[in-house]
Formats: sequence, C-alpha cells, structure tokens
Amino acid sequence: MDARAAAARLRDAYATRRSVAAPSSEDPAFDLASAYAVERELVRMRRESGHHSIGRKVGYANKALWRVLKLDTLVWAHIYDDTVHDAEGGAATLSIAAMYSPKIEPEIVFKLRAPLADVGGDAAAALASVEWLALGFEIIDAVYPDWKFQPADFVAAYGLHAALVVGEPAAVEPSTIQALAEKLPSFKVRLSKDGMVVEEGSGKNSLRSPALCLAELAAAISRQLDADPLAAGELISSGTLTNSLPIAAGETWRAEVEGLDLAPLTLRT
Repeated sequence: MDARAAAARLRDAYATRRSVAAPSSEDPAFDLASAYAVERELVRMRRESGHHSIGRKVGYANKALWRVLKLDTLVWAHIYDDTVHDAEGGAATLSIAAMYSPKIEPEIVFKLRAPLADVGGDAAAALASVEWLALGFEIIDAVYPDWKFQPADFVAAYGLHAALVVGEPAAVEPSTIQALAEKLPSFKVRLSKDGMVVEEGSGKNSLRSPALCLAELAAAISRQLDADPLAAGELISSGTLTNSLPIAAGETWRAEVEGLDLAPLTLRT
C-alpha cells in the first residue's frame, strides 16, 4: 500500500467525517512498519498545512493485549500544536462538531525537560527527564466502521488522536522523583459524566505505571530507525487510565485523582 496515498485517504476521511475501511482489511500485508510510514506522511502533510508536532501519544499500553495482538511493545503517534489545549483553571471547553465518533480517555500527561532515550524500564530514570506532569483528557476518534481495527490501523489514523486537553501541571523535582515513581502505579482516578461517576481506574492500567509507559515509549522509539527520539519540550500522553467512553456535545466530564497531588480536570463538550 502506497504510504502517501493511504495518508491522504485517511486525512480526507477525517476532514469530511466519513468512514473508511481499515488499511489492514484491504491489504493483509499492511503491518506496523507500513503504518509508521503512513504516520510519517501525515506528519509531513500537517507540517505543510502549517502545523507541527509537539509530542507523542501511546496506544495499547496493556501487556495483556500485546499477547492477543502479537505486539512486542506499545504503539505511538504524534500530537500537534492545534490539537493540544490547555485547561485554564482546571476547566476547558472543546468543540467535537468536526469529529466522527469521539471517545474520551483520562490520562497522565508528561512534559519532558530533557531528551529521553531507552532507560531500560527504569521509572525513576524516565521521570528524571520530566519537567512536569498533569491530568489530561485524550479525545480519540476513529473513522473505521464500528471501531474495528488492528494496531497498524490505529497508528496509520493519527493514533486516533483528535485532541488532548491538559490540566494544571505539577512540577517534578529531583527530590520527589523516587516518591512519585512509587505513587504512579497505585493512584486512583474517577471519571464523571454530568456529575455521575461512570468509570474508575488507576495508574496500573497504563502499563503498570504511567512512568513505566513513558520508559517503554522511549525504548520503542529507540528501536525504530526512522523515528525521532523523544526530545526536550515534548508532551507525552501516556495511555488511558480507564475504559474509553463515547462523548457527545453538551456533556460535562470531570476526572479526579486520589493518591497523587494533581488538580482535577473538567471538560465541557
């Protein structure tokens, strides 16, 4: 499958809010290497349209899924300057009118203070490159019918990234890194819709810890010859902490954490 043509088809499907067949359903040879080639074309197209990548997002941050889907690591895609939004005072409003079939995921977002290479799965070593962390809402969107796709299809469709809303940041200081590494696997998160709790999760749902997920992302990228390493200043959305849930206009979503010193985040659609 031609990477440029596949990228253009997926870009146009999102732009016109129409469904499109998953590439792997049309070409059995469409694998992750093919998907990352499509993802690079999407980055190029976004750059040509005046927008640049400011970080990465991960997918399949669950080792149980790796066995089922024959993955040996997580997958990732870029996020952009016009898809990332700061929540002022812990609250934001986001239009989803241009999205096809959006869902919401509460995640931990990291900002890197320094480049991050493979640190051998060491959570504290990964956190040493982090400037701050925050609670975030990743909005994902799939133009594939019935949300049916393979990991390669996920990567090729922007990693399903539609938007990232970033809450109030909490600085990561060298003196607090070890304690933070110990808290990240066990903190709890509650996700509410219009005042009612609809999902609960914890840090362990993101590859046993968002910090370990960050380390795994750096390792995965280091093994890809055509991938740029994680750089200072990048934002990393580290995988959902609960199940993904559909969203619609006119709703108010709120995430609150327990066991981690992070401000709550509210999103109105």
